Amino acid sequence: MSAESPAAGCAGAEKKRLSETRSIDFIPHSERHGHPFSQFTLWFGGNLQITAIVTGALAVVLGGDVVWSVIGLFVGQIVGVAIMSLHAIQGPRLGLPQMITSRMQFGVFGAVIPLVLVCIMYVGFSASGTVLAGQAMAKMLHINNSAGMILFSVIIIVIAVLGYQVIHKLGKVASIIGVLAFLYLFITLFSTHDLSQVWQNRHFSFSTFLLAVSLSSSWQIAFCPYVSDYSRYLPPDISAKKLFSAVFLGTVLGTQASMTLGVIVAAIAGNAFSGNEVGYIVGLGSTSTMAMVIYFAICFGKITFTTLNAYGSFMSLTTIVSGFRQQTSLSRSSRIIFVVLMVTIACVIALLSEPSFLKSFTHFLLFLLAFFVPWSAISLTDFYLITKGRVDVPALSQPDGRYGRRNWAGITIYFAGVLIQLPFIDNPLHHGSLTWIFAGNDVSWIIGWFATALLWLWAKKFDRRGTLAASIYP
Repeated sequence: MSAESPAAGCAGAEKKRLSETRSIDFIPHSERHGHPFSQFTLWFGGNLQITAIVTGALAVVLGGDVVWSVIGLFVGQIVGVAIMSLHAIQGPRLGLPQMITSRMQFGVFGAVIPLVLVCIMYVGFSASGTVLAGQAMAKMLHINNSAGMILFSVIIIVIAVLGYQVIHKLGKVASIIGVLAFLYLFITLFSTHDLSQVWQNRHFSFSTFLLAVSLSSSWQIAFCPYVSDYSRYLPPDISAKKLFSAVFLGTVLGTQASMTLGVIVAAIAGNAFSGNEVGYIVGLGSTSTMAMVIYFAICFGKITFTTLNAYGSFMSLTTIVSGFRQQTSLSRSSRIIFVVLMVTIACVIALLSEPSFLKSFTHFLLFLLAFFVPWSAISLTDFYLITKGRVDVPALSQPDGRYGRRNWAGITIYFAGVLIQLPFIDNPLHHGSLTWIFAGNDVSWIIGWFATALLWLWAKKFDRRGTLAASIYP
């Protein structure tokens, strides 16, 4: 009995503490708490937001019809969220942030390669969210867009510094606000517009269908580098099935609702939507009061989503720096500095890139797949089929330890996974030479994931780590 009481006390203290004290260090079992439902509300509420609406709208803006765009987006959700949910299970099993575990496959210093790319992704998503939220906040407070973006960034800094507990509470509130706002928007659409012609406009095109699949799957795969950051405080023996289901259902339902709304709005609006995404959505409000409510809902939804990116960027930057300093934790002052740095960079990019947001964001989102698909394949294959979820936690901070400074097998296979995809990528940033095989459709992410996974399985016999003993797992 006495052995259990201190643990319970620690867990209670951690739950009551508003500001998170841990960073990239292992979460002791005594501090584990929570229920899978918190994962449902976090990802459901986090995806009921304007950027997901805009992403869904792209399927129509770029040539698709309503029916097949919705179906294609849903197919992409299923594939992308399944991969994402498998990463979520790593959180409670390892008790570590997502990207620090990459040191197992890439080495303590070698893990910097995917980490730098992850930081770039976080900054890009944060910048795009700041553009849209800044527009909404400017309208709501009657200030200019730049002031709206700066104010929004300050709010993100405060919440990201507070950390895990506040982010999950924010997810619960975002779920409630998001459901109410989306119900209103859907009811307004169906009651004020004749959608019969929209639904009858069916012209299946394999190219635009695959585009819709890629849009939604890339949206979900982009979450993979940080999804377990928000599940790592859960008890280590929590049901994998329940956790998978909570993340899967929350993400699919939230994202599909947002993207379906975007598809319908884009089909109704035509050319009036591009470049005026926030304004058009808010214009669906029948009164000035409802318009303000929708502006508030947009801002709140973006606060949740952008906080996830800011917190993730802080964790990734901390992992990079700590690897060279051989640290296992971070001081509060350093935490604040890192968060401020990453959010400020995103805000500056947002202020400079607002006019070309939609076009640039589309290209950026799709091209991200080439760099995160092979990392995901290596991480999941190693966790589920090779190490079986066991990790030597102290060695993650020891360049001369079990995982070494650089794991050249992991680094080589990672870049091989990127290179394998290049001939099949069809993006304004890169046109692959073999896209003609699939009638110009981008299927690089499918080829890259399975090819990388197979390469990693083949390379395991050259992995000097061997099989970890159960006693190494904390």
